[in-house]
Amino acid sequence: MEDREQIVLRRAEKETVTKKDLIWKLAYLAIAAGIFMIDQATKAWAVRRLRFGDGMPVISGFLNFSYAQNTGIAFSMLDDAGDGGRWGLSIVAVVAGALVLYFFWRTPRSDDRILGALALLLAGIAGNVTDRLRLGFVVDFIDVQFGSWHYPTFNVADAAICVGAGLLILDMFLSKKNAAKPVNNPKSEIRSPKSADVS
Repeated sequence: MEDREQIVLRRAEKETVTKKDLIWKLAYLAIAAGIFMIDQATKAWAVRRLRFGDGMPVISGFLNFSYAQNTGIAFSMLDDAGDGGRWGLSIVAVVAGALVLYFFWRTPRSDDRILGALALLLAGIAGNVTDRLRLGFVVDFIDVQFGSWHYPTFNVADAAICVGAGLLILDMFLSKKNAAKPVNNPKSEIRSPKSADVS
């Protein structure tokens, strides 16, 4: 009877942990969905407000909103690849999103930094691939500058991808740093019994 009760209790504990893990991961996916919606809403606003205008200064000399269409990838690479490039990049993005989602479900619930990073990557990939499939290009509108230097125009999805990738790099760095730390085991002194001097 005791063995059966223990088995039942263990199963109940596993089911509880699984449900908690599922709820926690669904919460991360909800955050990713929220970022995706913000990305799409801000892009729709940019199309309506900035497409035929001269841009909108937000912080003079630092931040502007300026409409741009990116048919390539980051920093406008492969910008002249045409329809082949559009569908090729879309397929690559869909595969990348599927891999991110796969690793997301396999990541332990306790590893919040990795879960957060993967959720950000998933939101960013989904935001840009939606543009590419729907419009044939990605809408960019955030323009950051320092004096005469301009950072390539980007969007909320790009920012999510960069932050997510940064968190993954940070996690790799911290993991290596923790692995390199020596493990401090309590020193156990083993004293050998003193031998009696026989003279």
